[in-house]
Formats: sequence, C-alpha cells, structure tokens
Amino acid sequence: IHMAKKLKMGPEDVLRAIGRSVTLARKKVSDVEFSAEDAFRSDRTFLAQAIRAAIEAGAGTINIPDTVGYAVPDGVKDLFSYLIETVPGAKEVVFSCHCHDDLGLSVANSLAALEAGARQVECTVNGIGERAGNAAMEEVVMALRVRKSWFNLDTRIRSEEFYRTSRLVSSVTGMVVQPNKAIVGENAFAHESGIHQDGLLKDKDTYEILAPEKVGVSGGRLVLGKHSGRHALKDRLDAMGYHLDAEELDRVFNRFKKLADQKKELYEEDLEVLLSEEDSQTKDRFILKRLHVSGGTEIPPTATVVMERDGVEHRMAGLGDGPVDAIYRTVSKMTGADARLVSYSVKAITGGTDALGEVTVRLEENGLLSIGQGADTDILVASAKAYLAALNRLERKKTKAGRLSAETPDQVQDARIQGAP
Repeated sequence: IHMAKKLKMGPEDVLRAIGRSVTLARKKVSDVEFSAEDAFRSDRTFLAQAIRAAIEAGAGTINIPDTVGYAVPDGVKDLFSYLIETVPGAKEVVFSCHCHDDLGLSVANSLAALEAGARQVECTVNGIGERAGNAAMEEVVMALRVRKSWFNLDTRIRSEEFYRTSRLVSSVTGMVVQPNKAIVGENAFAHESGIHQDGLLKDKDTYEILAPEKVGVSGGRLVLGKHSGRHALKDRLDAMGYHLDAEELDRVFNRFKKLADQKKELYEEDLEVLLSEEDSQTKDRFILKRLHVSGGTEIPPTATVVMERDGVEHRMAGLGDGPVDAIYRTVSKMTGADARLVSYSVKAITGGTDALGEVTVRLEENGLLSIGQGADTDILVASAKAYLAALNRLERKKTKAGRLSAETPDQVQDARIQGAP
C-alpha cells in the first residue's frame, strides 16, 4: 500500500533507496536503525529482502513496526521468528518492535516480539501516541519484571520512578491517565471487594502480584501538616528527588503554608502540584491575584477577577451562564484572548472533602493548541488557574510562531539543518 500509494515506487526502487539511505546515514553515525513501515501488512518475502538490503548497507538495528495496530501476538512472534531465522546477517543486529494500540494489543505484541528474539521495544510513558497510542513502557517493563522466570529478560529502567513520571507526562500533555490503567492508574492497587480486602490483610501476595512501591506508588501516605517547617519540607522534597535552591524553596514554602492552612493533611501528590506551579509561574504573562465568584438560584453568576498582566494589576467583573463561564468570559476580556475552549475536565488529586481539585483545559486559537492545568481546594480558583496557564502557554506559542514567520527562508532552512536529528 505505502509503496504504491504514498511512495509511488516499485520494489527495486525501494531496495536501492534503502541501500543509499542507510549507507549515507552510516557515514554520519555509528548505529543506524532501519524501520520498515507497516511491516505486518507487507509481503514477508519482500520485507525480508528490504531488511537484508538495510543490514548489508550497515544498519545495526532493524525495527519492525505495527504502524496501524493490526497485528496479533501469534502473528508478531511468527514474523519476527521468520525474519531472524531467514535473513542473512539478522542474528548480528538488534531487532526492535514498535507496536500501536488500535486493537488494544500493543503491550502483548511487544512481549511476543521479545519472546521471538527482539531486544528493543519502542514504547511511551502512559502509552501515549498516535491515534490509540503506543505500547506503554511501564506495562512492558513490569511484565518482564513480574514474569522474569517466563521471559528471562530485564531492563535497567528504574521502575520506582514510573508513577511520578506518569503524573509528570499527564501534567505536561493534559492527557489524563485512566483510573483503571495498569501499573500507574489510580485504581491499579485499589481493592474494593470484601473477599480481596480480607485476603490482602492476611497476606498481600493473595491479590497483589507486585508491590506498589516498585512503581513509585506511596500509598498516599501523609507527609506533612500545617505545623511542618521549612526544614521538614526540604527533607521531604529531597526524598522525592526535587532539590531546590534557597530562593525556590522560599517560594514553594510560602505556597505550602497557604495550602496547609486550607488542608489538614498534605500528601506527596499535593507537593508535586506546588512544584509544578513553581516551574511555570516565573514565565507567565498573566498571573491570578484574587478571585470572587457569586451566584445562586435567582442570581446570575458573577466573577470578579484581579490579575497581573505584564506586571500591572487589573480588576474586572463579568457575568456568565455558570460560575466557570463567568470566570472565563471575564479573563478573556481582560487578556484580549480570542481562544476557543476545546475541553474542560476536573479531578480530585487526593481524597477527602478538602482535597485539591485539578482542572485541565485545552484552548485553540488559529490552529495553535494549548493545554493548562490548575489546582486548588476551591475548584473555581483551580479553573481560573488552568485557564490562565493555558493562555500563558498560548502566548509563548504565538511569540515563537511570530519569530519563525519573521525569519527569512534561508534562516529557517539553516535552523532546520542545524536542529534536525
């Protein structure tokens, strides 16, 4: 399909192109990976010829991608076994798999490839990727760890960082991790059945095949309270892997004390929210200072917003169809933004009625997509923070786009050549 419809090349043309491309790349780098797009819907005889051409030209890694998520585990194992056994030189290179999740089989297919001799898996945190996503790194790694006696394979990946990394990626991309996702989902180690709970109390091995600590899940244990001092906060952040200088610690500690006055108990997840705010605030053009929202059954929702724009404080009030709509309409007028709200979602970060609520919004303006997140014990404040975070990110994207459009074609070409992988 790809040769005829996309490349418009015949088999011999493709083989010659493979040889030329790999030879050229091999002159530049020591390890070249050749990837045969949509391998599982290709003619296997020609696929073997293509791989042979790549190996003979100097490729050291051969990637067999399931580009459209079409393959099934037995088929994956069969194709990898065939290629490794029949292609000359195949046993001298590293075979790799790259599986998509269109049929929900990406992890199973990746493991099947490893069983057949692949020694590299191309995967992603949380399984994010094109369409339905790619194989989830944390699932592949933990399958190898938990079933090591079966696969007899392992990696040097530090699985204790999975949970924190998962939340970081979710925060940056705005893609929420489904609660029942394996390994890093909120419910991955939750047991509601009475029979299961009884078994766990007697012996964790009855219903847990891996310890939560192995993937960085702390069990939501209490870490700090409103009487905790700066030193206690620093010790906890150091233990979590965050090392702040004195100025950064002061800013985080001030926000920590404000949050501790609102919440009786603070958990690691709460601290990570404070840190994410610290990372973004220094670059923001728009900063929320104060917010007041009123409304009721017979009172139109009204939002009064006080915000800092380019270092100058501004105040405005506005109406809306609901409290969040009132906030967003008012902020849009204050900032002059013309962005469209694509999506809005909210979730609780920790348990309890005083839990931090986290809001995620997606905005779009002239083809530019921006994601923002905000957290607070007041969900309306969190909504305002998220909207402003998305607007700030959108401002940075527009500034960057403006710089690129101002460059001459030669400047753009030079930048592409220098920055291209």
